[in-house]
Amino acid sequence: MRNNSQATKLDIKETQIAIKSLKDFFERDLANTLNLTRVSAPLFVRPETGLNDNLSGTEKAVSFSLRKYGIEVEIVQSLAKWKRYALKTYGFDYYEGLYTDMNAIRPDEEIDDIHSIYVDQWDWEKIIRREDRTIDYLKFIVSEIFSVFKRTESYINSVYPFALSKKLPEQIFFITSQELEDMYPNLSPKERENSICREKKAVFIMGIGSALNSGHPHDDRSPDYDDWDLNGDILFYNPVNDSAIELSSMGIRVDEESLVRQLEIADEKDRMELDYHKSLVNGELPFTVGGGIGQSRICMFFLEKKSLGEVQASVWPEDFLLEAKLKGLNIL
Repeated sequence: MRNNSQATKLDIKETQIAIKSLKDFFERDLANTLNLTRVSAPLFVRPETGLNDNLSGTEKAVSFSLRKYGIEVEIVQSLAKWKRYALKTYGFDYYEGLYTDMNAIRPDEEIDDIHSIYVDQWDWEKIIRREDRTIDYLKFIVSEIFSVFKRTESYINSVYPFALSKKLPEQIFFITSQELEDMYPNLSPKERENSICREKKAVFIMGIGSALNSGHPHDDRSPDYDDWDLNGDILFYNPVNDSAIELSSMGIRVDEESLVRQLEIADEKDRMELDYHKSLVNGELPFTVGGGIGQSRICMFFLEKKSLGEVQASVWPEDFLLEAKLKGLNIL
């Protein structure tokens, strides 16, 4: 029996039990709050469809051949574009949405305490009307998602009161990436995130992808899913590591105009020849809002772990494992 004088962290077996409870609660509450239905999703797609996520444009997707059939496929890097296509195919209506468990491999990822080559997240997408493509509606959706985080924190802390503490404020703070740069002009984007999260505890940074007054974007975004004027990241202050942790990247998706504009800015106009992009420009896809919410990162944050490796089984470099061992961490 654990007593209150022991270390606040859950042991490795308790952690596994807590992960299941945490994920089950969050998934149910998210689906109920945003009116989402769970669907099956692909692990891999054909590259010529344009459905795979190019992320910042530099990451190379894992690919392989179906040798018997002469078909080349790529493991998905996210489902940002596939979800929008699926909403139409499955016959969803306005303000209805879907979510799925998305698993991906990103071999170019630089591994550290919050990054691994294995990505597990809830990918969600919801149909909206053209008139909903506003900052106010984006803030509304973010506030709804934050309410899910709040209820999840209350739930898991009630299950493990001896181990976990309250970390979230009553409301999430909204700020644009330009306002953040103006506030901390001498800091890097990551340092700005750390600074604002230390102060506000929960932050949504809006407008990611376009160049700021400094000439550089806050962070890179693929030009063909989020509208760079109507997107953002949800970040919390993680007291265990004294730093910001991004738990969701999301946004209102591109319409015909913003797709063409962003592809021109990114010098990626050749993507307009892909099936997905043709469908979007031809008005064949619904207007949507959507994003991804990191499952392992949620567990790391709420269960107060120092490293993603304490909640996610993956492959880790030897130097990472050695450092974790010196810190006394149980890496899966």
